[in-house]
Amino acid sequence: MKYDVIVIGGGPSGLMASIAAAKHGAKVLLLDKGNKLGRKLAISGGGRCNVTNRMEIQDLIAHIPGNGRFMHSPFSVFNNEDIILFFEGLGIKLKEEDRGRMFPVTDKAATVVATLLQQVQELGVAIRTNTSVKTIHYNNETVSEVELQDGSRLATASIVVATGGKSVPHTGSTGDGYPWAEKAGHTITELYPTEVPITSNDAFIRNKTLQGLSLRDIELTVLDPKGKKIKTHDGDMIFTHFGISGPAALRCSQYVVKALKKHKTKTIKLEIDLFPKMSEESLFQELLAKAKSEPKKALKNLLKGFATERFLLFVYEELQLDQQAIANTISHDVWRSVVTMCKHFSVEANGTLSIEKAFVTGGGVSIKEIEPKTMQSKKKKGLFFCGEVLDIHGYTGGYNITVAFSTGYTAGKSAAEQVVHT
Repeated sequence: MKYDVIVIGGGPSGLMASIAAAKHGAKVLLLDKGNKLGRKLAISGGGRCNVTNRMEIQDLIAHIPGNGRFMHSPFSVFNNEDIILFFEGLGIKLKEEDRGRMFPVTDKAATVVATLLQQVQELGVAIRTNTSVKTIHYNNETVSEVELQDGSRLATASIVVATGGKSVPHTGSTGDGYPWAEKAGHTITELYPTEVPITSNDAFIRNKTLQGLSLRDIELTVLDPKGKKIKTHDGDMIFTHFGISGPAALRCSQYVVKALKKHKTKTIKLEIDLFPKMSEESLFQELLAKAKSEPKKALKNLLKGFATERFLLFVYEELQLDQQAIANTISHDVWRSVVTMCKHFSVEANGTLSIEKAFVTGGGVSIKEIEPKTMQSKKKKGLFFCGEVLDIHGYTGGYNITVAFSTGYTAGKSAAEQVVHT
């Protein structure tokens, strides 16, 4: 049987491409090398599935630092509000959480995956799991066949490549789509990990002094070798046995990767500001006022609740302060040094965990060679790309999945229309 559209990859973008193509009248075959569809979707958002983000389009694009501007066109076809309507139309009630993140009311990614699979089946999409694709064949400037690993070939007029990047490989994202794109004449921009924990060889990291300590509502800044700010992100973070993780660290990770490369240096300095809403002077004055109001209190008791106790114990040790020192005996210089530690806590980053450990892959099929309104290749007719195989990436918080659903829907719709209307 000849299919109008063959979609390769059963992740968020591939499922959405299959649904859009079938909705627009195409006979669709969905191929996936794994035994289960939607595996990355099932673990997204900590297993709760952050389906999109309800920000204004401009803000949404600002949260897609990897070629976000390209998304203006796909968003004109299928945007975050369309994603919300799509899921609610399938009976999945959504709720909005902090920073515009949208989750199913059930808090279960499994609900989202099951509903998408049901929709795929209801639309008559043929599904073949445990089916690995070897390559794509082209006839002059047009796609012609998909060749499977077992040597069999499937003829088709449109192919949607939705194979993902190289992150979270146990879900099936192992970079399969890149050689097929190169065969078609596409450029693959350099791949690197993004949204990934940052590593450090600092003594306090090696000694696990702060391991497991979470800091809330901090600001994390990446500095270049001259001390100039490259990027600042706010949010929460956690110290780990290898460095730092948590939302603020993940968002800064790509800037660490790029700065290490650009400046050809072994480490890049990061600064943590525990009190981003206060200036150093006002923090200093607050500590002075505390000391003045309770002059006979020991330092340790005076600062209880000022910051996390484990962090303060580390500060006392680093600054060689006596925790039992009486407040009115502590000099201004000491208070200033405590403030400096809280406002400019320094971590020397020496890299990140590997691309396989990253949430998202940076780099991929060059977007300069993709038609943004259709997601069709500018190199071969009938070849479409969507999702993480492309050189587009966002921060965590529903942005990457929004890109996947938007580009997937756009690719599937365009692939179907091209076949059905010719």
